[in-house]
Amino acid sequence: MELEVKRAQRGDREAFIRLFRRLEPELYGLAKSIVRRDEDCADVFQETTLKAYKAMSTLKKPQYFKTWVIRILINECNQLLRTRERTVAMAEVPETARSAHYYEDSRKLDLREAVENLDESLRIVIHLFYYQDLPIKQISGVLEISEGAVRARLHRARGILSDQVKQTREGKLAYESF
Repeated sequence: MELEVKRAQRGDREAFIRLFRRLEPELYGLAKSIVRRDEDCADVFQETTLKAYKAMSTLKKPQYFKTWVIRILINECNQLLRTRERTVAMAEVPETARSAHYYEDSRKLDLREAVENLDESLRIVIHLFYYQDLPIKQISGVLEISEGAVRARLHRARGILSDQVKQTREGKLAYESF
């Protein structure tokens, strides 16, 4: 990957495209966990790609390319969320009725959905640690928080997820004994 990054830094468009195609599923998953809507994910991904392409020459260490791009993506997601907060919606389009009833039945709650229900700060740390396989030190750098804060958020999120799994199991047991 470092060789591709060095080629991209020298202006090789194809190398840059290959890099982004390789990271696309991970970046899209992270964007989805932050902004939640597909159209917003597409906007954020496009802006991230553009900013990364324009700023490739500023990347000092090619081995941190993935972390650098993730930081750009998170900043773009946060920017989108800030502008969304300032936007006044005239009429909210309700999500499908199915989704509202789906969460009422805790037996159907799987781990990915449980992660998506976490508070944003916990969800991002879980996503970066487990889905992106970033070490705590890099997560700390990307989110600009201390390593202790990353560990605390991981611990808190694991506790919440554990409780949800226990509730789901208890619900299944109660349902099966019926």
